[in-house]
Amino acid sequence: MLKKPSTHLVLFLLAAPLLFACGDRGAGAPAAPGQLKVVATTGMIADLAGHIAGDLAKVEALMGPGVDPHLYKASESDVRRLAEADLVLYNGLFLEGKMGDILAKLSKERPVVAVAESLPADKLRRPPEFAGHPDPHVWFDVSLWALTVPTVTEALVARLPAQEAALRANAAKLTAELAELDAWAAARVQEIPAQQRVLVTAHDAFGYFGQRYGLEVYGIQGISTLSEAGLGDVERVVGLVAQRKIPAIFVESSVPQRTIESVQAAVRAKGHEVEIGGSLYSDAMGTPGTPAGTYQGMVRHNVDTLVGALRSAGGGQ
Repeated sequence: MLKKPSTHLVLFLLAAPLLFACGDRGAGAPAAPGQLKVVATTGMIADLAGHIAGDLAKVEALMGPGVDPHLYKASESDVRRLAEADLVLYNGLFLEGKMGDILAKLSKERPVVAVAESLPADKLRRPPEFAGHPDPHVWFDVSLWALTVPTVTEALVARLPAQEAALRANAAKLTAELAELDAWAAARVQEIPAQQRVLVTAHDAFGYFGQRYGLEVYGIQGISTLSEAGLGDVERVVGLVAQRKIPAIFVESSVPQRTIESVQAAVRAKGHEVEIGGSLYSDAMGTPGTPAGTYQGMVRHNVDTLVGALRSAGGGQ
């Protein structure tokens, strides 16, 4: 059994300056007797861990629907949940930028695993505008996200060695489901006419998606929403959309849509009518209990939204 969090650890984390968001998010239902207590930063990671652990663990996500992990600040209840967890899972690659100090401190007393940092370095995007750092949005390539399954599985097996067979069976089932999802997404994107396979969103979160499934991707902001979209960024995208007669652009559930709306207005002023093709889930999944409240449902929503807007604009059905 893991030791309980030390008073020193909890007090240190609670005292960290400029750390907490206003308000306190609830911790949810307690773990049942014998269940492992797992806390993940994002819904995508929690969903993956939940599939592998099944009833053997109580898995919670700190960041809910519509939450931007680039800007996220932990609340006091979040810090207590992290300190009391048997296992902490986070994305890494600087996605949870404002939580770095907390996670580093926790790792000295708790199993803390950076899921995405286990991926092969040669499979990570390193856009020049991100100053050599890798793009953290790895879950948008389903085949790449599937490569994180062994990392989470090993972390769970280390905590629940007597349940290794069940955990590995669940992991194998999930890997097969993700392979099917990857093939489905690739086939659906092919329904979009080649010249229409252009994805314009608020920030550059979909690079892995475009690379895997064959779309050009343009974000007004950079990879992190910590960066502000400047006038030059907006003008660059406006010019692209107007010149190439791109039929639809997309908002994101975790990013304010005003920037995309400003692009739409500016493109209209140039004589081209571009539609807002729908809302995509980028850095957070949908509401729990809805189809998009799961990782696989989120991917299907995004692909269906893109295909519906861009295929019909190209004249297909």
